[in-house]
Amino acid sequence: MLKHLFFSVAVLLAWSSSLMAQSYADYVNPFIGTSNYGATYPGAIAPRPMATVSPFNAAGKQNKFDKDSQWNSMAYWHENTFLTGFSHVNLSGVGCPDLGVILTMPTTGKPSPDWKSYGSTYSQEQASAGYYAVHLDKYNVEVEATASRRVGISKYHFPAGESNVLLNLGLGLTNEQGAMLKVVSDHEIEGMVTVGSFCYNNPKAVYPVYFVMELSKPADDFGIWKEARPNEGVEAQWMKGYNGQLRMIDNYRNHVVGDSIGAYMHYSNAHPMTVEVKVAVSYVSIANARENLRAETAGKDFDQVLAATKQDWNDALGVVEVKGGSEDDKTMFYTALYHTLIHPNIQSDVNGDYNLAGHQGFGNSQEHERYSVFSLWDTYRSLHPLMSLLYPHQQSQMVKTMLDIYDESGWLPKWELNSTETYTMVGDPAMAVIGDTYLRGIHDFDTKKAMEAMKKHFSTIEDNPVRPGNKAYQQLGYIPVESEKSDLFDGGDEQEARVWGSVSTSLEYNIADYAFGQFAKAIGEEEWSKKALAYTASFKDFYDPSTKVLRPKMANGEFMSPFNPKDGENFTHAIGYVEGSAYHYAFMVPHAIPELIATMGGEKQYLQALDQLFAEGHYEPDNEPDMAYPFLYNYVKGQEWKTQRQVRKMINESFSNTPAGLPGNDDTGTMSSLLAFSMMGIYPESAGSTKYLITTPRFEEVVIHLDKDYYHGDKIVIKAPKATDRPYIKSLTVNGKKQSSLFIDHQTLTEGAEINFKLSKTPQPAL
Repeated sequence: MLKHLFFSVAVLLAWSSSLMAQSYADYVNPFIGTSNYGATYPGAIAPRPMATVSPFNAAGKQNKFDKDSQWNSMAYWHENTFLTGFSHVNLSGVGCPDLGVILTMPTTGKPSPDWKSYGSTYSQEQASAGYYAVHLDKYNVEVEATASRRVGISKYHFPAGESNVLLNLGLGLTNEQGAMLKVVSDHEIEGMVTVGSFCYNNPKAVYPVYFVMELSKPADDFGIWKEARPNEGVEAQWMKGYNGQLRMIDNYRNHVVGDSIGAYMHYSNAHPMTVEVKVAVSYVSIANARENLRAETAGKDFDQVLAATKQDWNDALGVVEVKGGSEDDKTMFYTALYHTLIHPNIQSDVNGDYNLAGHQGFGNSQEHERYSVFSLWDTYRSLHPLMSLLYPHQQSQMVKTMLDIYDESGWLPKWELNSTETYTMVGDPAMAVIGDTYLRGIHDFDTKKAMEAMKKHFSTIEDNPVRPGNKAYQQLGYIPVESEKSDLFDGGDEQEARVWGSVSTSLEYNIADYAFGQFAKAIGEEEWSKKALAYTASFKDFYDPSTKVLRPKMANGEFMSPFNPKDGENFTHAIGYVEGSAYHYAFMVPHAIPELIATMGGEKQYLQALDQLFAEGHYEPDNEPDMAYPFLYNYVKGQEWKTQRQVRKMINESFSNTPAGLPGNDDTGTMSSLLAFSMMGIYPESAGSTKYLITTPRFEEVVIHLDKDYYHGDKIVIKAPKATDRPYIKSLTVNGKKQSSLFIDHQTLTEGAEINFKLSKTPQPAL
C-alpha cells in the first residue's frame, strides 16, 4: 500500500524469494469467511495462537451490526465500514460472542475515551498469513500488524502532529464487566480484563485475561479514564492530576479499576513517526504476560517477528503439497488448512503455566503444551481426524489436554474455553475424539486414564453434567421426548438436566459410545466394549417407515404426534432436533450406515430417501449433522458417482475465494476441514472408524508428508490427472492394485499409499 509499508513488503519479498520450495502461505486469504456469518477474522496470527491482532469493526452506528442493539459473535464483518480498534484476544469461526478484547487504536489530535468519537472508516486493507495492514481514513494513519504465538505486534505510522495510542478495556464482543490497568511507565501498561460466559450456558464461566503492552517510543504524556456504567449513561469521568492530565484515580497513581476503563499514550511529533506496539497476553498473571513478551519478542522488531511467523505458516501448510487446479482452488485449500490451525490454540505460557479447569488455581506442564477452545460438537467430525492425519503430534497434545481437564474438573470437556466449561451443544464428543485418535495410531497418551474417564461418562446416570438424559438413555436405549419437556424422567425422584433435542442427543451418544466401544476393544477391555457398543443403535428406535426419517419417540414407545419433518429448518426450534430438522438428521449415523440401509428396507429405499434429500434442497452444508451426506452414496455399489457429483457441487456452491467463501460459521475450523478433506478426495467415515470414503480430488496431485514419529510411511501420494474437468472416477489403484471399493483404511494410507485415479467426464456406474 503506502510508502511506510515499503520496508515490510521488501522483507516479505526477500523472505519469499529465499525459499527453495513454494510459499504455501502465500495462498492464504484471511478474508475468506469474514462474511456470510463465517465468523473468521483477517487479523495477524501465528499457528495455534494465544494472542492475535484483529481489526475490530463490530461496533458503531455506521456498521451493519450495531453493538448497542445486538451482540454478535464476530469481531470483524467484511461489510462493516467503521473500525474502533484492534483486538488482541479473539475467537475464529464461532457462533456465540466472547473475547474480542484488549483493544488498541491509533488516533491523532486530542485523545478521546469514546469509541463512537474516535472510531474511523478505513481502506486499503491487506491480509496474508501472519500479516494485516490497513489505512485509517480519519487520521491518515497506516497500521501494520503481525504476531508471535503469545504476542501481538502492531506498527502505527503517524503523520506529523499530535498522536495517540489508545487502550480500551471497556469494549469487546460481550457485556462482561471488570478490568484493571496500570501505567507502569511512559512506554508500558499492564492490566487485566474479565471475559467469559460463552453462549451464556454457564454463568460461572468468567475468567481474566492478563496483558502487558509495550511501546517502542516513550510517550510525551499519558493518562487513564474511567467511564460510568452503561446503565448510568455514557458520560466519561475524566480524572485530573498532574498538568491537567489523567494520572490519579482512587488515590493510585496511574492505576484504575472499573467496568469501562482505558488509557492513552500521547505524542507531539514534529515529523512523521512510527510507533511499534507489542501486547503480550496470559491467562495466569501479568508477570507471565511479561515473561511471554520477553521470551518471544525481546530483541526482535516487527519485521523479524513477521518473517519468523510467515516461515512458521509455510512449514505448517507445507505438510500438504497440491499441484494442478486453479489458483482459486489452491487459495481455498490452503486457507482451509490455515483455519484448521487456529483452534484449538495454545493456552499455556512459555514457562508451562496455565489456569486449571473446574476450579481456581494454576498448573504447569513441561511435558506437553496446554490447548484450549475445544468446540467438540463441531470438531470431532472432521477437524480432529484431519489433525490426526496431518499433525498427529498436535492432536496428541490436544488429547493430553483433555485428560488434564478430566483430572482437574472430574469430567472430559464438552465445549471448553480457556479452562472453563461452557456446556454448549449436545452429545459426549470428547469420547469420540479420544477413541478415534487412538484408533488412528496415536497412542502416546494415558490410555488407562482415558478409559477411566470414558467409563465415568458412560455409566454415570445422575448428576452427569456432560450427558443430560443419560438415565433415560441407559433405561430405554434412546432418549424420549419427555426428557426435553421436563426436568424429571418417568416421574422419578431423581432430577436430571433437561435434554436439548432427544433424537439429536441420542444419536450423538450413539457415536460417542461407538468410539468408546472400539477404543475399549483395541486396548483389551472387551466387557466394556460390549456394553458401549450395545448403545449405538438408537436410530433403529427412531426410524419411522411412514416418513422415512428418525422421528422423536415417547417413553411408551409411541412416535411423537403431530410431527412435521421440516420443523427445525433454518435454525428454528423443533422438538427432537438440535439446529436442524428430521431431514438433517435422517442419515446422521456415520458409524452404522449399512445397518441404517437395512433398517430403511434396503438399498432402494435408502437411495430414494437420499436422492429426495438433495433434490428437495434439505441438504445444508453450513451445519454439522448433515455436512458429510454427499459421501453417503459410496455405500451402494454403482451409485458412487453421485458422491463424486454431490461433493463437487458442494465445493462449487458452498465455498469460494471470497469473504462469503464459507457456508456459515466455520465452527473453529470444522467447515474448513470438510473442504480440505473433500479437495484431497478422502473423508473420514466416523469417529471410531479408521475408514475413509474416497471421491474425486480437486487437484491433479496431492502429496501428504507424514510424521514419522507416528506413521511408518514417508508420504501419501494421490494422483488424479485432468481432475479439473473430469469429476467422475473410472478406475482406481492403491499401490498398483486395482480397487473395486471407494473406501480406504487409515493404516493403508499412513504406511505410505500411492493412489492413482483414472477419471472421466461422464458418470461411471462401477469401478
